[in-house]
Amino acid sequence: MSRFTPKEIAYLQSQPLGRLATVGPNGDPHVVPVGFRFNPELDTIDIGGHGIAQSKKFRDVARSGRAAFVVDDLVSTDPWTPRMLTVRGRAEALPTGGREVMPFFAPELIRLFPERIVSFGINAAGIAPHARSATEEAPE
Repeated sequence: MSRFTPKEIAYLQSQPLGRLATVGPNGDPHVVPVGFRFNPELDTIDIGGHGIAQSKKFRDVARSGRAAFVVDDLVSTDPWTPRMLTVRGRAEALPTGGREVMPFFAPELIRLFPERIVSFGINAAGIAPHARSATEEAPE
């Protein structure tokens, strides 16, 4: 059983880009756009890229083991209809798996294991965000 709802999974699978946030050794935040895929076998967010092993984001994850990720879009501007999904949790900087995200990416990979999930405009209409610990079972 996934930590994500079926609607959240469909949303993740419909989006090509997200933003990954890490924290550097001096405490400065760092956020960058990234390519990703939802990994249904592991229930993770897998992040790849060109030259990812040489990137600050990869070094930050390797050092801290933590990251946050967001995907968002606008369904409409009139009426204003935003959607977003954020994930925070444990992260790993891995030497392989990146080409599974996208075949033309580098072999290295960042894998994010959800601990906290917040969604807005995905599971139900309205303005209230849906926030939960990823240890909770995803609502239907």
